[in-house]
Amino acid sequence: MQGLKFNNQFTSELPSDPNDGPAERLVSNALFARVAPKKPTSPYLIHYSPEVAKKIGLTVSECASKDFVDLFSGSKIMPGMDPHATCYGGHQFGNWAGQLGDGRAINLGEIDTEEGHLMLQLKGAGPTPFSRNADGFAVLRSSLREYLCSEAMHHLGIRTTRALSLVGTGEQVMRDFLYDGHPALERGAVVCRVSSSFVRFGHFQILQARQEIDLLKRFTDFIIKREYTHLATKEKLDHENYLAFFSEVSERTAEMVVNWMRVGFVHGVMNTDNLSIIGETIDYGPYGFLDDFNPDWTPNTTDSAHRRYRYSNQAGIAQWNLMQLANALLPLVGDSKPFEEELSKFAQIYQSKWENMMAQKLGLKKFNESLVQSLLTQISAIEIDMTIFFQRLSLVSDADSDSIAPLKDAFYNQDDARGNHGDELRKWVKCYLSEIRDQGIETGKRVTMMRETNPRFIFRNYLAQLAIDDANQGDFGFLDNLLQVLRNPYSEQPKSENLAEKRPEWARERAGCSMLSCSS
Repeated sequence: MQGLKFNNQFTSELPSDPNDGPAERLVSNALFARVAPKKPTSPYLIHYSPEVAKKIGLTVSECASKDFVDLFSGSKIMPGMDPHATCYGGHQFGNWAGQLGDGRAINLGEIDTEEGHLMLQLKGAGPTPFSRNADGFAVLRSSLREYLCSEAMHHLGIRTTRALSLVGTGEQVMRDFLYDGHPALERGAVVCRVSSSFVRFGHFQILQARQEIDLLKRFTDFIIKREYTHLATKEKLDHENYLAFFSEVSERTAEMVVNWMRVGFVHGVMNTDNLSIIGETIDYGPYGFLDDFNPDWTPNTTDSAHRRYRYSNQAGIAQWNLMQLANALLPLVGDSKPFEEELSKFAQIYQSKWENMMAQKLGLKKFNESLVQSLLTQISAIEIDMTIFFQRLSLVSDADSDSIAPLKDAFYNQDDARGNHGDELRKWVKCYLSEIRDQGIETGKRVTMMRETNPRFIFRNYLAQLAIDDANQGDFGFLDNLLQVLRNPYSEQPKSENLAEKRPEWARERAGCSMLSCSS
């Protein structure tokens, strides 16, 4: 692995726990604890991303080697690595949970690349001091979902952690998939995740909660200089730098959530420990993509009663989480008013970005509130596939004898297209086409804008389950084919049109296709 050059600034510049190893414990006055991955029995390569491999400086031959499997399964530690798990806290479902930390994630170390530094992290490589009575391992089911979705999200144009590899461990892991008291053994796996930083809001929260203010300042200074270098304008950082930092985190978070909304992505567990300080989508647990446009849908069984993390609530939760980050940074500034102003600005920034995004989804130059709200109300009242609807909307024209003819494939129940709902949608299409004319939009430009904004292919929940079913039988062909398609989500791919179809009836209520637990 000649291309991997380690430069571990996180562990060399920040304090560690004096004790090494995975023994469960509270860690104070430290950002991390050194811990080695647990060697799996018989690791084997399931898949890797050539793009990410190239990004970190690995060749095709290196990725096909035993060393690659050993390295990214946790079997081997190469010179320069500094394996560790980090300490953070967080609010889970709105309640302060205290110390959480990397319970099954072990950072191997940071490498320098042509594009900047990147942290390599193994998820599912064994227990850490933060495992909270869990085993620290992960199953193939959840690991495959993380591997594929992080790469799919990148190609959808959404900031995200990346995935280098998916490696089977050759071991069995006990999990209660549905949390119904019936645990079973599943295949184990490890994902190597890649990002410049895996720091979350919760890293700052735990330091403030424990009143480790000197360390909070030291850590915040480090993150600004490391991840927001352009904001480190002074030798000694002060409240202006911290407010500028918070402002940019807020804007990146707004941009990320707007893009989630654009493609119908629902994170499912937007706890403060699952929001990235650099505005990347992180921790693909019980996530999902909307099939029919249901603003109240959440993929998380744990959230099924209150639906805190439902699709329509993601912006509000992002702002709430930012408020918790502001509370954590408050000791560095001493005045809450600037944070309150920034939180108000978040709502304005999000709304502006969302309106611009919705205009682009409709191929409009300018956002039309009444037109958009009327549409969202209509498509949430009936079962219409969100992805197919917006793709096909680019095809409607005055020339159609039936104005909604291009949209009919998006209906889960064709009776809706023929009844009152269909009539209301026809009225809307008429208003929409009138708005296009009023805004002076050329057909070609409208179609191009809409196809660049509305994906043809998304990582549908039932497709994930099909890939899991095959993988559990040792067949990874569908996984490979699916990833190839998801790398070009906005393009027509005639040979793979079956992967753009709406959810089949068999997947409506099946576990893994409709809702998921946090079990992984």
